[in-house]
Amino acid sequence: MTKEPENEKINNPRATVRLPMLLGITLAAGVLIGATFFGGGKSLNNIGRGYSKFKEVLQLIENNYVDSVNTEELVDYSISKMLEKLDPHTTYMNPQDAVAARTQLEGGFDGIGVEFNIYKDTVYVVTPMAGGPSEHAGILSGDKIIKVDNTEMTGSKLDNALVFKMLRGKKGTEVKLAILRKGEKKPLTFTVRRDRIPTYSVDASYMIDDKTGYIKVNRFSETTYDEFKKALALLKEQGMSQLLLDLRNNPGGYMDKATSLADEFISGDKLLVYTDGKDDRYDRQTKARIAGQFEDGPLIVLVDEGSASASEIVAGALQDHDRALIVGRRSFGKGLVQMPVTLSDGSELRLTISRYYTPSGRSIQKPYTAGHGEDYEKELEARSKNGEYYVADSIKNNEKYKFKTTGGRPVFGAGGITPDVFVPRDTMFMTKYLIQLFNKNIVREQAMEYANDHRKQLEKDGFASYKKSFVITDAMLKRLTDDATAQGIKFNEAEFKRSKKYIQTQLKAYIAQNVWRKSHRDGLNNEFFEMLSENDETYRKALTLFPQARNLERGSYTSQK
Repeated sequence: MTKEPENEKINNPRATVRLPMLLGITLAAGVLIGATFFGGGKSLNNIGRGYSKFKEVLQLIENNYVDSVNTEELVDYSISKMLEKLDPHTTYMNPQDAVAARTQLEGGFDGIGVEFNIYKDTVYVVTPMAGGPSEHAGILSGDKIIKVDNTEMTGSKLDNALVFKMLRGKKGTEVKLAILRKGEKKPLTFTVRRDRIPTYSVDASYMIDDKTGYIKVNRFSETTYDEFKKALALLKEQGMSQLLLDLRNNPGGYMDKATSLADEFISGDKLLVYTDGKDDRYDRQTKARIAGQFEDGPLIVLVDEGSASASEIVAGALQDHDRALIVGRRSFGKGLVQMPVTLSDGSELRLTISRYYTPSGRSIQKPYTAGHGEDYEKELEARSKNGEYYVADSIKNNEKYKFKTTGGRPVFGAGGITPDVFVPRDTMFMTKYLIQLFNKNIVREQAMEYANDHRKQLEKDGFASYKKSFVITDAMLKRLTDDATAQGIKFNEAEFKRSKKYIQTQLKAYIAQNVWRKSHRDGLNNEFFEMLSENDETYRKALTLFPQARNLERGSYTSQK
């Protein structure tokens, strides 16, 4: 694909040519899916008149407007404003944003393979990815990347976008890194050949005890189902007979990956999800079709307000079939299906084409008013103000959207997945001082420094010993607060005391990540999440609920509050 020139000026006619191309490719998409995209001759006539008017205005601007303008920006802006009149999830992305969004759901990207962190206007290598180009080249955790080719990588203008731009690139190309390494007086130079770097959607998969497995899925990407099957099989080999599936803060992704994952738990040919659009072009039913790896055995699914779309499809199917106990807080409430259409210049239109429904008939899409996107975005904030994150009875389900599960339990639509067991959000630890620490990356930096200084001893002792015996001392916390003060964060003793336990948990988790994550060549971050679980109230509560999950599976569940 040819890269578009930046800052296109009005004297270049490409933008006026782009409009019929946009219309043409949209119409072509409708033909390809087997029907007229706009639904008939009258609609096409209306579109033709609207397009002529828009082209006329754009031409008048080009010929007569007093100042030079960027028509590319005008076109992008007009598209975005037009889509605001539709639902909140129909969106337009420019080519750069479209590439970034697709990368999140693809199985990888081309780059040098490092996890990095920006601290004190400097790029720090948190860890080189196992088996990746940087590890092979000799890059180490704690290295500071001060120059990439001829570009300085320090200073106030440094941000994630610049780092991605410089480190990512076509597979097989080379990049020269200037590295400052602890103990070395002069910068070291490394030449790294970029390669395909896999991305992972299963964050963690481990045994909590001799019968309880834990899997955390962060999104539904191209590789999610394969990753999940592998993780589930390994846990079963270790004796797992009950599972905790964590879908918190999972924003969704590909619907087919979600239904495939749900199929691992649901037997026979039961309905998993169905979609319904303006006409039957996008109407389809997806049913269970395979003998899943875990169709029997207690199952608990964790959700919260960050669980959306595909993760709600999984939770909804499992809840409707009384297959899993849903624990946590009400999910986001996205029940609309988008079709991605790549436009002629690499930009992308994600057009809502249908609604999806859980097996009981629920649409879990929360209410919205077309053209009021800001109100829609503030809905989560409204939940907090209404007390919903803290008190179960604050969840106001509409009786109009009441449905029943296979076993006759009441469930509700039009507002996400309401959990069977509510667990309030813990915010007592959240202080302004804590937020400043994380904004400056103080906690992660302190963890990385400690891990690098004590790596050999920690690896020798092993993770089991670390988990059981390692303590974040007051001396370690003093170094952290002193560093924070040096970075301009005024110490607040009262707020520090409120956040102390949380800071200790985070430090211990990040130290574990720095020491042991590189040992996992499948992208797992088990040790990090095991440490976080020690201070995770939803996780701890869920572990006490497996008797209820077992009763649910047997058809004898009674509601628990």
